[in-house]
Amino acid sequence: MKRSTIILLAIVGTFFLLFFMGCNTYNGMVSTDEEVEKSWNNVEAQYQRRGDLILNLAKTVMKAASTEGDILKEVVAARASATSMNIDASKLNADNIKQFEAAQSKLNGTLSRLMVVVEKYPELKSIDQFKKLNDEIAGTENRISTARTDFNDAVATYNKKVRRFPNNILAGMFGFERRSGFSAKEGMENAPDLDSVYK
Repeated sequence: MKRSTIILLAIVGTFFLLFFMGCNTYNGMVSTDEEVEKSWNNVEAQYQRRGDLILNLAKTVMKAASTEGDILKEVVAARASATSMNIDASKLNADNIKQFEAAQSKLNGTLSRLMVVVEKYPELKSIDQFKKLNDEIAGTENRISTARTDFNDAVATYNKKVRRFPNNILAGMFGFERRSGFSAKEGMENAPDLDSVYK
């Protein structure tokens, strides 16, 4: 075989090897990106489930305590705000996640006020529907925590893939950018001041 043929075959072979390695890298980044999006959709689904359960719980409470109608209106408004906020998983960033969390926090606040009403009407705790809904909400909070953890794991896997060399070269060429996950709110590293709660 001629020397020029061997050199040409080596160049063509190297090109195909690099091409297939590039395809494999690109497809790997697409797969991890899709996993991030799926995980985010699971997070939203669990928050939606919680919003639906809270609304049903509020209606149950309000049937038994009809004088507390303002709280039901607040719960309905907070739930509408929290469940209407949909963020496209492909456009997730730290600001979007903070906005999403703020809407969910508002819903948490109205749920707390609703529980104060429950304390005023102890007979509510004996209503079967209330018990079931309350248990469902507690279970959903666990599902939310799990979904958020799974999302953060998917984001970490994706970020590692797009930041490692030589993947970062292809990631930059094809627009695979670093993603943000959930993080603790500011000040959560400090223990709560219980003295202010019980004054």
